[in-house]
Amino acid sequence: MYQAAAERYASMPFHRLGHSGLKLPALSLGIWHNFGQTGTLENMKKLICAAFDAGVTHFDAANNYGPPPGSAETNLGQILRHELAAYRDELIISTKAGYEMWDGPYGNWGSRKYLLSSLDQSLKRLGLDYVDIFYHHRPDPDTDLEETMGALATAVQQGKALYVGLSNYNGAQLRQAQAILKELHVPLVINQNRYSIFDRTIEHNGLKATAQELKLGIIAFSPLAQGLLSERYLHGISADSRVRTDGRFLKEDLVNARHEAIVQLHALAQRRGQTLAQMALAWVMRDGQVQSVLIGASKVEQLKENIAAGANLHFDEDELKAIDEICAQAGIAL
Repeated sequence: MYQAAAERYASMPFHRLGHSGLKLPALSLGIWHNFGQTGTLENMKKLICAAFDAGVTHFDAANNYGPPPGSAETNLGQILRHELAAYRDELIISTKAGYEMWDGPYGNWGSRKYLLSSLDQSLKRLGLDYVDIFYHHRPDPDTDLEETMGALATAVQQGKALYVGLSNYNGAQLRQAQAILKELHVPLVINQNRYSIFDRTIEHNGLKATAQELKLGIIAFSPLAQGLLSERYLHGISADSRVRTDGRFLKEDLVNARHEAIVQLHALAQRRGQTLAQMALAWVMRDGQVQSVLIGASKVEQLKENIAAGANLHFDEDELKAIDEICAQAGIAL
């Protein structure tokens, strides 16, 4: 039976989410990839347990993660029951709803019907009485924000979620949602958004500045830009790469367009004594405005490499300028 490492809290920093009492580890493990039917349960167990042994207490899911949708929650639920049941009170388990999950008019977006039904399904797959954070996964342009936020409030009031979060909202949408939830006395604590050297959207759409102003946390997903900011594509596209095996989120033309920038960033990372992935993670964490970064991994060695990124978060002005110049030359909006 798995027994967690005694020194698991020795080196992982934990950051408070705004004024709340909740803290997240600097690095969290996402189960977007590698936890559906494309992976093996034994490898998933190794990843989860190795992460927890290193102080990663937060595991992030969504109703549609897989493939197929729901399978990632089911696999995580098995691991929670059989390996980590004794440590439930040391874990932060989050899930989301907002993308298409089942057929018909009630399986998508942000209605009260969909969100509360989806959460009930997620809890069954996870084998849990509650999740620590329940997110609305994306804004719904056709449903009143009061209805969507009211559904999140009900999840907390029913004891099925301790805190709520928003994902893929911009700064103006965050401000509106926070005002509604504040009136409902519901603890909105976190925003989950894409953020990386190659994607600065939250700096442009007001999310990063608004979260800081409102004292709300940010957790960044895709900090490695679907693997572009790693050594995987340094020498071209291999047969076992995500581009070849799962082309849903990363296309060959984008890899080719970013290749020269990848090579230059890799050289800079080497001068810093880091891998490209470690430098990319450190860049996201550099200013303290992102409380946690979601990493994904298919191997324990990859996981440990990413966790080691926290050893050097300092960038001097020349390094930051060089990163921006490389990105600008690649046509990335700064």
